Amino acid sequence: MQSVFPGLHAAAPQALSFAPSLHVRTFLLQRAEGNLLVYGTAKVADEVAAIVELGGAVRHYLNHWHEADIAGEGALAALDVPLFCHEADRAEVARTQAVAGTFAGRHMVGDDFEAIPIPGHTPGATAYLWAGGDHRFLFTGDTLYLRNGEWVAAVLESSDRAAYLESLELIRELDFDVLVPWAATAGEAAHAPTDRADARRRIDAILERVRRGEDH
Repeated sequence: MQSVFPGLHAAAPQALSFAPSLHVRTFLLQRAEGNLLVYGTAKVADEVAAIVELGGAVRHYLNHWHEADIAGEGALAALDVPLFCHEADRAEVARTQAVAGTFAGRHMVGDDFEAIPIPGHTPGATAYLWAGGDHRFLFTGDTLYLRNGEWVAAVLESSDRAAYLESLELIRELDFDVLVPWAATAGEAAHAPTDRADARRRIDAILERVRRGEDH
């Protein structure tokens, strides 16, 4: 795995079949309370030895059910790490992956990792806020992702636009300094350092586009 920040490691990128200019990744978070995996890709199954060397993982969290499909049937089983997702996406995830547990509301996992439901892209889309070392990392899945270095949304025909807008407004108020989405343009950084003012400006621009009916 590639070290992105101290304690944060990324698996090899995987191109999306329907959008090959975008690459997705699974991330390993090293924590005293037990390492966590965030996001799902098939590539992570090739990095079991590296994950074990970094201390393994006690839980694996998905942002939304599309990750389970991209990972492929049983791809995550090689890690033997319990998989968790929002209960609203459980049925879709369970088509290809074994689900160990679900959740519904905003909650903490230990003292440093918070699950924050952000429905809209899918009913169970969930952000994760991790206070890791000197940074506060926000994992937003596809709700916010990086396209040519810009923050954009992914409003699908199946998405709930009203819920998406509410979730963007919630994200706008979160305190984080590194955005870590699931997808980013191939060959570009998979994360984006930011600050409170910059994040609000970027999310305000997305809110304006989505309110007027745009998808990004």
